[in-house]
Amino acid sequence: MIRLNTQKYRSGARWAYLAIVSGALVVSACADSPEDAPEENPEILDSSVAAVPEATAADLAVTLAAPVSTFGAAEQVRVTVTLTNVSGRRVRVLERETPLRDIKHDLFHVVRGGEAVPYLGRHYKWGEPTASDYLVLERGESKSGTVDLSMAYDFTVTGSYAVHLLPYGVEHDDAAPRVASSVQLRAEGRPFVIPSRGGKVELGASLTTTGCTSTQISQLTTAYGSARTMASAALGYLTSTTPSATLRYTTWFGSYSANGWNTARTHFTAITQQLANEVADCTCTDSAYAYVYPAQPYKIYLCNAFWSAPNVGTDSRAGTLIHEMSHFNVVAGTDDWAYGQTACKRLAKKNVNRALDNADSHEYFAENTPAQP
Repeated sequence: MIRLNTQKYRSGARWAYLAIVSGALVVSACADSPEDAPEENPEILDSSVAAVPEATAADLAVTLAAPVSTFGAAEQVRVTVTLTNVSGRRVRVLERETPLRDIKHDLFHVVRGGEAVPYLGRHYKWGEPTASDYLVLERGESKSGTVDLSMAYDFTVTGSYAVHLLPYGVEHDDAAPRVASSVQLRAEGRPFVIPSRGGKVELGASLTTTGCTSTQISQLTTAYGSARTMASAALGYLTSTTPSATLRYTTWFGSYSANGWNTARTHFTAITQQLANEVADCTCTDSAYAYVYPAQPYKIYLCNAFWSAPNVGTDSRAGTLIHEMSHFNVVAGTDDWAYGQTACKRLAKKNVNRALDNADSHEYFAENTPAQP
């Protein structure tokens, strides 16, 4: 019997539970895979996306196919997801919450030997989605995408793996999730390899960059300096303020406890220390602010939204660097349970432990805009 570890499910993971066996997929309460599902990557189909209702789990049928049921050590664990609109209306789907184009956060739940294997992929800072971030599906339309699970999950051990996903549009809690089905694929062990990107490497006095222009390097130098100042101020607050239910603390980290306060202080101690390690990659073209691989300290990949953000203030460049630095396993090992001030405030009231484990909550505590005592 498979025991699911629900602690590492993410609020952003929004898919139906899937299970692969011998190259086929079993999904309960979903239609059969369409015979002529297109294989191309999803594209934005309509510019007036805001007027299109967002899909719910009931609007979508998902199927998954694998070329084989066993993958050798030299083979990518590739699976193809097909998403079909069965609602009878046009719907929109947030592309980054799907594995159609890429695995951009912990969308899958992969189990080996009854235990969840770690998600080793990217941890992003996302902003509010724009129209271009959505995929619009017409009635009955399907879109497909193929991804390599071994580029985001731990397949270092040879064995049988079960794959599960959460329903799209449904946030999970700590209760054991409903399982549609569970079957196995087998994969030989292989090392997890972080993909390398091209671009000229520039070495500065303290900043190492890849693929950055001279203007970007200048902006980064300023942003790192501001991030160090901001993180030091946050640490100073947690060190010199009498631990208590201050408004600044409770807004971002929830109800006060001595243990929670000490956790936040420990995190900001590490963040402040490691912001001296400045390694940046400017080759990302996603709409996000930035992302990191938690096991690859201290390299931060800067994306489109980063360059249009202010240097300081809410959702700033400096704050983004603090957000991403907190993700590294050797720093604070934070996750992404909520994005944006409104969602983070709600998270603090709902789940203290997740607030203390949430990267955006650390960023907003450090940015402290508007200022709180």
